Amino acid sequence: MKFGVCTDWTVAEALARAGFDYIEINATGHLKGLEPESAFAAVLAQIRLCPLPCEAANCFLPATLKITGPDADMNRLRDYVANVMERAQRAGLSTIVFGSGSARRVPDGFDRNRAYAQLVEFGRMAGPIAQRHGITIAVEPLNRKECNILNSLAESAAYVQDVGHENVRLLIDSYHWAVEKEPLENIVANGRLLRHVHISTFASRKAPGLEPCDLSAFFAALKRGGYDGRVSVEAAWDDIAKQASMVLADLKKQSGAA
Repeated sequence: MKFGVCTDWTVAEALARAGFDYIEINATGHLKGLEPESAFAAVLAQIRLCPLPCEAANCFLPATLKITGPDADMNRLRDYVANVMERAQRAGLSTIVFGSGSARRVPDGFDRNRAYAQLVEFGRMAGPIAQRHGITIAVEPLNRKECNILNSLAESAAYVQDVGHENVRLLIDSYHWAVEKEPLENIVANGRLLRHVHISTFASRKAPGLEPCDLSAFFAALKRGGYDGRVSVEAAWDDIAKQASMVLADLKKQSGAA
């Protein structure tokens, strides 16, 4: 497994010294898909100077760009996706995480089946664009407190299969998985679809090692499912530079014990 951190280049040097493999940036904030090229140029320069590779990005879509409901605009979404994927390729990314709970949330009173069909349409549109730029979209199940659709790994796996494109695959986040109390067997059963992992403690969503949390069963399920890819810490820290080595040591200890 490769271990990274959801952050930006400002702490990458400390993470590199600690032994992390990569960073995961924020797609909305850094790739700036709704802004002109001039806004992205400064970010790209920083990415190219970063002492760790920027291999992934999260927060695919801003809250203002709706995928479901009466305000969804597939043409606008297509333009945005094309812009983000082209910039992601130039930045050297290979994975973009599709959580974006506010963008995909089903509006109150809107037909849920219609909303799901809109999500499938979005996935079928985005997959080929991502493929042209060498990017995989990793669909992230979000717990019900943060979104009202695609909440479990099982539900999200069914969505990925309905989209039916090889560049639209799955992510699992240990925190959302724990909140939803989803069985370990769902991780194993869908291991062939997993392309990315987010990790944090279960109780307070802290970086592993900053509060007691046994992640060994989670890692064991990943391994049983055949997953051996990227694992990004998406969590709260007190001081990344001071805690990075301890967190990475905890990750390696728990994954090694699985």
